[in-house]
Amino acid sequence: MTFTLTPVATVRGGRAEAVDDDWGGSRARLVLADHLPEDSLAGLADFSHAEIIFVFDQVTDDRIVSGARRPRGNPDWPLVGIFAQRGKNRPNRLGVTVCSIVAVEGREVIVEGLDAIDGTPVLDIKPVLSGFLPRGEVREPDWAREIMEAYW
Repeated sequence: MTFTLTPVATVRGGRAEAVDDDWGGSRARLVLADHLPEDSLAGLADFSHAEIIFVFDQVTDDRIVSGARRPRGNPDWPLVGIFAQRGKNRPNRLGVTVCSIVAVEGREVIVEGLDAIDGTPVLDIKPVLSGFLPRGEVREPDWAREIMEAYW
């Protein structure tokens, strides 16, 4: 099965390169695609956070990982499957990040903490609703906590 998706926005500003850490202060604009009306953003400013679904469009076919690897190539971390980590070299190149909504201005959403680079196609923007947050305790291995220490 194949799907064709049309971006709803494009990331403008923020970082120019995909570096692993220090994304917390990154501020970018999501510029709405021309085919969508401005009022598709109506009410979004009432939310503190949004989930941004985007495409790692600069990852080439030869860099895709479908099996197991050590996160960031770190030999101290276990060999884990691509679906047990959040690396960009995924089979469908999809990224998802919860970021802060700073403002909604016309056809733009200003966000902070988005780990996507300038020019990245955005597939969807979803407000974060507390009812969709994890229910119960979140469990993760030690290497996952360690990898996130400097990420934001």
